[in-house]
Amino acid sequence: MDFSTALPTFVITLREGVEAALVVGIVLALLQKAEQSRLNPWVYAGVVVGILVSGLVGVLFSWLIPFVAAIKPQYSSVVKPWLEATFCILAIAMLSWMLIWMTRQARFMKANVEGAVNQALQNPSNGAWGIFSLILIAVVREGFETVLFIAANFQQGLVSAFGALAGLALAAFIGSLLFNWGIKIDIRRFFQVMGVLLILIVAGLVVTALKNFDQGLGNLALSSHGWGNLCFYYEKFTKVHSCILGPLVWNTSQILPERQFPGIIFKSLLGYRQHLYLVQAVGYVGFLISIGGLYFRSLGGGVSTKADNLSTNKISVKSAKD
Repeated sequence: MDFSTALPTFVITLREGVEAALVVGIVLALLQKAEQSRLNPWVYAGVVVGILVSGLVGVLFSWLIPFVAAIKPQYSSVVKPWLEATFCILAIAMLSWMLIWMTRQARFMKANVEGAVNQALQNPSNGAWGIFSLILIAVVREGFETVLFIAANFQQGLVSAFGALAGLALAAFIGSLLFNWGIKIDIRRFFQVMGVLLILIVAGLVVTALKNFDQGLGNLALSSHGWGNLCFYYEKFTKVHSCILGPLVWNTSQILPERQFPGIIFKSLLGYRQHLYLVQAVGYVGFLISIGGLYFRSLGGGVSTKADNLSTNKISVKSAKD
């Protein structure tokens, strides 16, 4: 089993897990300050149930692809890559949107969480359920992104799941360092590095999605069920081409094979492919320019304030203890 393919899921789960850990830490600190620590079990219950719900969704997704492909076995070679490509697009959209949106909303994280907690505590009869729902939504929101990424990489499902568990464990450890032991970590730098890695990983997912669409269309053309040859266009220009991806840009299989070190690391984290076609190259660069540009513009008003939020949280914890 090649655990290097677990790196992208590890990075995604680590970043999103730390995001959720910050919410959990803020809630616990606010409950302690309000002398409502009796509600702490509801916080932990929200975390556990959120993880279980995310895992259940992941299991359902893992069953969906073979189930749909089995409905029409003669089309399984077409349906399977197209379903994987669809999951890729969903993961790209979700991860990109959440990365930019959360970066911009980071400055309001503590205020939003504090407002939700205060609103829950104002209603003693439903306060516990309010706290539970707040944590559950936070965990499921972050977990769903990882689940989509695993579904988009169906062939490495078990390995991706291992990376998700490792990232989740490290995120929980970082949360304990911050809120239980008061150890200072440069959260601003952490989220910046994780954000850049996430942009590169999702750019690689763009390449994978295009490859899956191309594979499905190529298999459909080969099946020739009244569709004819759908992949004729590039034959006019080059002998080495793909069905919809255009001419081959490079073939580095002899120099840097993607299944051997260090190529497999570059493939996992940077989206490297030993066979890269023109449309894939355009999609990769286009994603980095567009989504990457939006992300870096959002850094000036978002991630930099996470450290400020964290400092405020530490003060809240300290004052509550005093």
